[in-house]
Amino acid sequence: MPSSALDPLLAQLTSHRWLVPLLADLAAHRGARFVELVNRLQLSRDSLARTLDAAAAQGWVQRNPGHGHPLRPEYILTEAGHAAALRAATIAEAQAAIGLPPGGATRWGLPLVAGIGMGHDRFNALSRLLAPATPRALSQGLAALGEHGLVRREVVDTRPPSSLYGLTRTGRVLAEACG
Repeated sequence: MPSSALDPLLAQLTSHRWLVPLLADLAAHRGARFVELVNRLQLSRDSLARTLDAAAAQGWVQRNPGHGHPLRPEYILTEAGHAAALRAATIAEAQAAIGLPPGGATRWGLPLVAGIGMGHDRFNALSRLLAPATPRALSQGLAALGEHGLVRREVVDTRPPSSLYGLTRTGRVLAEACG
């Protein structure tokens, strides 16, 4: 019987596409200046600013109060951010091990992998698990995961035809890191 709820921390970590790489980087470097993050993560300044805002809204990141010039702030993890960053680092390591670039998954990619790993193998089951995701977002996420070789789709010859989703070997590696 599949589990009926997605891990709340995973849901928070995947609420923004670049949160996982950002938190993993901050954990590895024990903080960083904005320009360092732009260069290491290969993000636009706007994307990084939105990601930092999202991380600050979760209570995971703050400006280092004892560092430098106000126009060149350093960002550090908060106490709550350390637990999230450990999980993000585990996911980032798994992504690197299977060749998935940072931010390579769609907004719903990691929750879909986790959901399929929990036993939700049909589209409607994934849709119920990942509400409020739209059917279009889930379809795009499943297609992208298939292109990355993480998820396979099997069409079942029934009336009407239906699809079953399963994880590939590399998809299981990522699901274990998400779990």
